[in-house]
Amino acid sequence: MIIKGKSCGGARRLGIHLTRLDTNERFDVKEIRGVVSDNLYAALREIEAVAAGAMTTKPFYHASINTRGDERLTDEQRAYAIDKLESALGLTGQPRVVVVHEKKDREHCHIVWSRIDLDRMAAHSDSHNFRKHEKVARALEKEFGLERVQGAHVERDGKPRPERTPSHREMLQAERTGVSPQQAKELMTSTWQTTNNGKEFQAALAEKGWILARGDRRDFVAIDPTGGVHSIARRIEGAKAAEVRERFADIDPRGLMNVAEAKQVQRERHGGHGREGGRDRQGAVAPRKAVRQSEHGRTGVRPKAAMATMSQLWHACHNGKTFRASLEQKSWVLARGDRGGFVAIDSAGGTHNLAHRIQGATGADIRQRFADIDPASLPSVAEARKLQQERQAERTQQAATRAAGQARPDAGHVRASVKPRERAAPVGGKAGAAASRLAGSVFSALMGEKPVPKQKESEASKRAKDAGTPSERRQELMRQLSREIPQETERDAEYERDRNERDRGRERSR
Repeated sequence: MIIKGKSCGGARRLGIHLTRLDTNERFDVKEIRGVVSDNLYAALREIEAVAAGAMTTKPFYHASINTRGDERLTDEQRAYAIDKLESALGLTGQPRVVVVHEKKDREHCHIVWSRIDLDRMAAHSDSHNFRKHEKVARALEKEFGLERVQGAHVERDGKPRPERTPSHREMLQAERTGVSPQQAKELMTSTWQTTNNGKEFQAALAEKGWILARGDRRDFVAIDPTGGVHSIARRIEGAKAAEVRERFADIDPRGLMNVAEAKQVQRERHGGHGREGGRDRQGAVAPRKAVRQSEHGRTGVRPKAAMATMSQLWHACHNGKTFRASLEQKSWVLARGDRGGFVAIDSAGGTHNLAHRIQGATGADIRQRFADIDPASLPSVAEARKLQQERQAERTQQAATRAAGQARPDAGHVRASVKPRERAAPVGGKAGAAASRLAGSVFSALMGEKPVPKQKESEASKRAKDAGTPSERRQELMRQLSREIPQETERDAEYERDRNERDRGRERSR
């Protein structure tokens, strides 16, 4: 029996992993305990939400119990083994989810616990968890009469430490890139045996398309052509980290590229140059990571974002028509693939194969669920892209119209007639003159004009101002800035001026 486990975070990622059907023949949710919801995804999100008040980014403890293909546990034995492991890890009574996977006629189960102690709002310790795993596994082997597996931490009895098995992260990388840990070990071990120093090793790796880089947490790592990262010390059989450092003494790590830079170089080398349709000129399949990177660069839609969107819709929709309608609400288009099957065209025109973008679904699963859709009724990839281009142009036009409407001055504040008419002189003495000066300043600011330094007025200008006659510049500004004045108001102003003149005439006659 082999037990693995570690603390982790990410409810959505865990839910997708536990319900995958592309790498498992079936999954069966056996237990959901300690939460309100009876749905796997909702239960994990509930545990994650509770952990928001605790000082941890890893609210889950995810463990797996594996037996040989010919050693199947009964439901009672499985429950007993889970309880024993739970007690050893100090997680007794914590909320948990149990899922059983079957792959190639071999069963294994996954357990996800909440690490959060609600009384302390802190996470339970996960120290020495590997040793605890082995103690429980050795005890269960004896109780169930299973074949014993030699561990690295307990019951060594003078036996050599077993060879390290690939971690879950390394297995995921191998699945993504197509370069398995065993292939990398064979390549670097043979290179190690045929070279004498670090520079020769680096040159030999470069001939094979690999790059020697400076590790983020280790001295030296190798970047394969697909961008996978491999520790030199772990991939060379029989070599230790101290031996690698000693032989690589002729290389200054500071002179090497870091992991991010080396990955970028590999993407530029293999990210689409000389490739068509995901295959190179020799017909070999291009690395999936490189193809996805190229697609992301063209459309701006990240593969992870597309995968999250379509996986969410897949779990929320029960047939093809509902899935198609949900895609349309997100401005995506369901189309007929050029090589068969169904694809989704994002709003930027990018093409996404549903079988590659829906976690836990195979091509057969998609065809079965989409049986209510006739592929012939769907647009082709070219037609869907053209439709998205038209929609994008329409959205751009609408955005430009809205922007123009927001930039247009409000008619309630500034209303200029197409053909300005001559206005009467401002009325009201000093108050009218002050209002005219203020209007002129506002108009200059709106028009972006710089203020003109005040110049000394001439005697003629003074006499004109005393007489109440505005300058031509002032008249033009007022014509452009002021509102339409009704004719009745103009007549009232003229009558007022005539009456004032008559009054002044009577005063002079007296």
